[in-house]
Amino acid sequence: MDDREIILGQYKVYSEAKENFINRHFATNRFYFVFSFTLLAATYIFYAFSPGVVPLIITAAFGMVVSILWWLNIDSYQILIKVKYAKVLEYLETKLPESPYNKEFQETQALKKSKNIVFADVQKGFASLVFVVFLIIFVMASTLAIKNGVTVF
Repeated sequence: MDDREIILGQYKVYSEAKENFINRHFATNRFYFVFSFTLLAATYIFYAFSPGVVPLIITAAFGMVVSILWWLNIDSYQILIKVKYAKVLEYLETKLPESPYNKEFQETQALKKSKNIVFADVQKGFASLVFVVFLIIFVMASTLAIKNGVTVF
């Protein structure tokens, strides 16, 4: 077996691992999305059926934490995917006659420049929107609690 076949084998394994990593990223993002909106629904249920503001404050605070974790998770995945893609696969492609990932990256960069929006931006937009909604709920419920003399903690 010559060096090119070994490098091609490594390239295939690493490429497949990268795709699996991206799939995990989508699954994780889907989890945060569903969990956040389930938490929003629970917050509404607390609001509709509970006379106090304490459950609202607690779920809103928890929702803000989940939104921050979602945002950080998106960033982490973006960084790791860039390293896997830009550093490792591009390096392996220098040892091969063709470089499909490098070509795909160039085309993606050109598309990003023309569209000025990336899928990760949309994901972060959802995380930010959910955070803002929970922040508004938190502030409103806290203000109401203070107004009514309710102690939360």
